[in-house]
Amino acid sequence: MSNYPKAIGPYSAYREANGLLFISGQLPINPDSGEIESEDIEEQTKQSLKNIGAILKENGISYDKVLKTTCFLANISDFAAFNEIYSEFFQAPYPARSAFAVKDLPKGAKVEIEVIALKG
Repeated sequence: MSNYPKAIGPYSAYREANGLLFISGQLPINPDSGEIESEDIEEQTKQSLKNIGAILKENGISYDKVLKTTCFLANISDFAAFNEIYSEFFQAPYPARSAFAVKDLPKGAKVEIEVIALKG
């Protein structure tokens, strides 16, 4: 069993091409239970980033190889709390990043994060 959730649709959790690892948006799903276990934005952010970390580890790389993140928030007022947790996972030089407020996320999540990392 992997340490990250399986894809919940017709897509791959990640793909590799030309030395880059493209990780699909990771919801805050606990891979053991298959559920979102917290309503708290901080805990959801941690779980999404842990899921990303598990995929990175499976591919023999770490967070410092992440070049770009795209972050989706169900509520932009959660941005400061999200940013605080996010900064615990990445060090300078930080990845390039986009962050968006979206109307809804799958499974009622408050956050989803996708990344592009350097593998080669």
